[in-house]
Amino acid sequence: LGTEEKEKMLSNILKELYSIIEDRKKHPLENSYTNYLFVQGLDKILKKVGEETSEVIIGAKNKNKKELVYEISDLVYHLLVLMVNEGVTLEDINLELENRRGK
Repeated sequence: LGTEEKEKMLSNILKELYSIIEDRKKHPLENSYTNYLFVQGLDKILKKVGEETSEVIIGAKNKNKKELVYEISDLVYHLLVLMVNEGVTLEDINLELENRRGK
């Protein structure tokens, strides 16, 4: 796969995951971890974002790429949960990053 195709796949994965999380908020599933986070509320979501951030730092300090990729993936998931909870879209983030790139 070329660079463009890989970027498109990444974008699609993030969009798909965001949509799944959004759907879980609208249509809770019993025994769903995502649903659990929404039920617990913002403080729990923020706690998980903080924990995962710390684990990313530890993974980077350990110089272990596999561990780092795993922890970054956890952080991205929890950030997406936070975004859905707070009504922040991927398009909002994309626009902000585009604006920063133009500076």
